[in-house]
Amino acid sequence: MAKPQKRYVCQQCGSVSSKWAGQCADCGDWNTLVEDAGAVVTPFSARHNLQSGGRPILLSGLDTDIALPDRLKTEIAELDRALGGGFVEGSATLIGGDPGIGKSTLLLQAAAKLALAGKSVAYVSGEEAADQVRLRARRLGLGTAPVQLAAATSVRDILTTFGGSAAPDLLIIDSIQTMHSDLIEGAPGTVSQVRASSGELIRFAKERGTAVVLVGHVTKDGSIAGPRVLEHMVDTVLAFEGERSHQYRILRAVKNRFGGTDEIGVFAMESEGLSEVSNPSSLFLTSRDENVTGTVVFPALEGTRPVLVEVQALTVRLASGATPRRAVVGWDSGRLAMILAVLEARCGLAFATAEVYLNIAGGYRVTDPAADLAVAAALVSALSERPVPSDAIVFGEIALSGEVRPVAHGALRLKEAGKLGFSRALAPAAQAEGGAVKLSGFKDLPRFVDYMLGR
Repeated sequence: MAKPQKRYVCQQCGSVSSKWAGQCADCGDWNTLVEDAGAVVTPFSARHNLQSGGRPILLSGLDTDIALPDRLKTEIAELDRALGGGFVEGSATLIGGDPGIGKSTLLLQAAAKLALAGKSVAYVSGEEAADQVRLRARRLGLGTAPVQLAAATSVRDILTTFGGSAAPDLLIIDSIQTMHSDLIEGAPGTVSQVRASSGELIRFAKERGTAVVLVGHVTKDGSIAGPRVLEHMVDTVLAFEGERSHQYRILRAVKNRFGGTDEIGVFAMESEGLSEVSNPSSLFLTSRDENVTGTVVFPALEGTRPVLVEVQALTVRLASGATPRRAVVGWDSGRLAMILAVLEARCGLAFATAEVYLNIAGGYRVTDPAADLAVAAALVSALSERPVPSDAIVFGEIALSGEVRPVAHGALRLKEAGKLGFSRALAPAAQAEGGAVKLSGFKDLPRFVDYMLGR
């Protein structure tokens, strides 16, 4: 007689255990193991293997000349840039972000543009009624777009609706955590339900050639909620980043099987929805009518797009014996500690008795190692009360030995700076010249500090 095999799945990390425990052995969270119905074990399956009884699969060579899948261009340049040129037919895309960041707004705008271009688009919401989605579309000025709307949470109902008739070119599921599959037990949003619902929708996308977009919730630390296997199942993972207090939004490709993962799309949230930002540097640069100490312009690089951001530093002298504080917003705190150590050990600057505050203007987050020299310049400027020239940009990587190393794509950084009116660049000595921007090179950090202090 068939005997069901019990197993317990962690709702946080998705690990599987054969018995229940109060604490997950993999992620360490408490009370997250939930019983999940496993496969049925029969005497036949226990004695036989899978090496026979199936049907042969069709194999094709890597050099086979076949037509590549077409892309659905949304005519939203920033979204198409992050996707690598648009949605690919038969692909599955997962987009995640904080609540209220603009995921549904962006997808509704993309769906409306595709529908107005003659494509068949379906928008299925599990969180809002169809009238609520229609009301939001009218507020955005998209009320006349022929987008098919539905409010449903059953995966079986969704696939039955679109499986029998002509499949849409684009299917948006908002959100995957609200979907429910009746093939397994469990409430919507659990690991088993998210995995099963996503698997059915992705299989529908591959079989019918429909581009499927899944909206995913995020956890407190900003990662996409649900099992990690969900990110492996889909073709593209997009992360929508930004702060509610700031106007801009950044769409970043975390995974992309059909394009690069180093491109970003920049949007600005306005009363009429999300608008594209063709020149992101204008968002992150403040007015520089006069020289201010502790501020430096750094040309960051996101994919093939240079973005000029402002690095701000502030130092406060403390009384003897007080413990100084280091606060960082938009940059790695460990990297700041390394720069402070190199400045103190190689250049003789004393930061041990001063509080240090570092901020990237506009809420932008910098991960580019070329920001080392810009941060060092901001720190030296704040400590010495000597401003960096307002027409200069600073970039370069700093080694622990104090050497200033060249960085990639220096010509692109210099070209973008020249477009915005900057005439000088403080950079590594080995950096190649580029354009009309005058380059001042430095081999090591002590020489750069001497230049900053006017020695």
